[in-house]
Amino acid sequence: MGTKLEGKKVAFVVTDGFEQTELTGPLRALEEEGADCDVISPKEGKVKGWQHGNWADEIAVDVVLKDADASSYDALVLPGGVMNPDKLRIIPEVLAFVRKVFDAGKPVGAICHGPWTLIDAGCVEDRTMTSWPSVRTDLVNAGAKWVDEEVVCDEGLVTSRKPDDLPAFSRKVIEEIAEGVHGEARAKRIAARRPAAGAE
Repeated sequence: MGTKLEGKKVAFVVTDGFEQTELTGPLRALEEEGADCDVISPKEGKVKGWQHGNWADEIAVDVVLKDADASSYDALVLPGGVMNPDKLRIIPEVLAFVRKVFDAGKPVGAICHGPWTLIDAGCVEDRTMTSWPSVRTDLVNAGAKWVDEEVVCDEGLVTSRKPDDLPAFSRKVIEEIAEGVHGEARAKRIAARRPAAGAE
């Protein structure tokens, strides 16, 4: 077992319909490097995965979203699957959690359809990203630059396209979490695009 991520706490936010390998692969890789990983969901109990066009395994939820404190995590991972991010992106509490992690400059990883949640959380403008091909137009319309690459990293925001990219995705997420907060550069971008307090 490695120690690159010893002392690091990572949130995996999902609900029913997540692509199973896009949760279990990175989760295992991060835990093998010493990270403490929590599966967080708006649902209590268990969430059900999706694999090869069929429902797959149930995964236990470690922390219910309403009880999760974003400030206690060092990083966030958003697995894909079509249903999972499509459900998450309309839940205000999910978007608030994602924004809090992102705005703090902490590493964020999203794969496949996972960037849908980042779009609704307001985290993709002016970022270079990749995704499942059908998400490309959504990202571009939200202000991102889309590229067709195995893994893309922009100031701690790590994205990949599909399950085949998981080894590269996991390696880069581990690297970014080990590196730590990317707050200064990201804070400048956020300040540039959001009105100052009290502005009309």
